[in-house]
Amino acid sequence: MNPYLFTSHRLGFRTWQPFDLDDFTAINADQEVMRFFQKPLSREETQAMMDRMQRMFEERGFCYFAVNLLETKELIGTIGLGWKTFEADFTPCVDIGWRISKKWWNKGLTTEGAIACLEFAKQKGIREVLSMASIGNTASIQVMKKIGMSHWKDFDHSELQNFPDIQRCSLYRISL
Repeated sequence: MNPYLFTSHRLGFRTWQPFDLDDFTAINADQEVMRFFQKPLSREETQAMMDRMQRMFEERGFCYFAVNLLETKELIGTIGLGWKTFEADFTPCVDIGWRISKKWWNKGLTTEGAIACLEFAKQKGIREVLSMASIGNTASIQVMKKIGMSHWKDFDHSELQNFPDIQRCSLYRISL
């Protein structure tokens, strides 16, 4: 049985499974991967995130998916769609985001996966997708540009008030 909801050339996108916990915990615990987030996540916090993603998928039909490299079935991280409701003049909104293991950086996988997720969003009838990243996160901003998103504005993220180094974010959007 095919475990994937959809695939790209090199990647398979699926819902989260209990066997993902160890690998995803390792990714979420990596200081460099988590540089533009509030903090690295513990095993318990990673499990809670996976649970939230499962609920989001059940409720909305999308989430930040578990992503495997098709060739090896290795979990490389997460790429997908989220539902953002934090306080801002552009929420609620559908967001595209990613977090992948350092091992897979600079190989075009995030861009490839994000393009596949935009196509999935289009098939789901989603008309606009936003993406946000701390203004210092040039790698993620570069992916946003590569997948055809346009800079909309910069803003102070309401959930990052206690994290001034990452609070100022760039917001990108694309119409589907």
